[in-house]
Amino acid sequence: MRALTYLALASLMSVGAAQAAEEKAIFAGGCFWCVESDFEKVDGVKEAVSGYIGGTVANPTYKQVTAGGTGHYEAVEITFDNEKVSYRELVDILWRTIDPVDEGGQFCDRGDSYRTAIFTLTADQEAAALASRTAAESALDQSIVTQIISDDRFYEAEDYHQNYYKKNPVRYNFYRFTCGRDKRVEALWGDQAHMGVEK
Repeated sequence: MRALTYLALASLMSVGAAQAAEEKAIFAGGCFWCVESDFEKVDGVKEAVSGYIGGTVANPTYKQVTAGGTGHYEAVEITFDNEKVSYRELVDILWRTIDPVDEGGQFCDRGDSYRTAIFTLTADQEAAALASRTAAESALDQSIVTQIISDDRFYEAEDYHQNYYKKNPVRYNFYRFTCGRDKRVEALWGDQAHMGVEK
């Protein structure tokens, strides 16, 4: 009986430790299908969920957001194991998967909902994001326009947007190629492009 109690306690402690290592990050990097796809290929990321953040309307729809006027960004909420990958490392990867010097959208997607931003959830995340942005500006030798914003009002996008790259690989790959995302990232970042994203 005592052995079972010890086993149960050890199991609870293990679950608690796993939860303590779990953290969230929210990034807007243009089309959320692409951001989700990139970050689900990063070691230590458990899940990436597409959604909307930064606007004035509760529970917005894709149609509302892309029509404009709500203030929302397409974004991705990333759940990660901070014992395998740090928040700072994720921000460093973000820069190298987007065009952070474009203030009008991303690649072929134009308009407010496709702007880039980092939505911080804690003061530590804000400090890490600011330090990472300074380092990225130095690496690029250009000013970065990506905003760093404190906001946690994330709304999940409709089901058909989740894991779009897995459910519709032909359409997704065609869209990504014709939009010029990878070509521009590689032109901007060179050997650092897609750093940390497994092929």
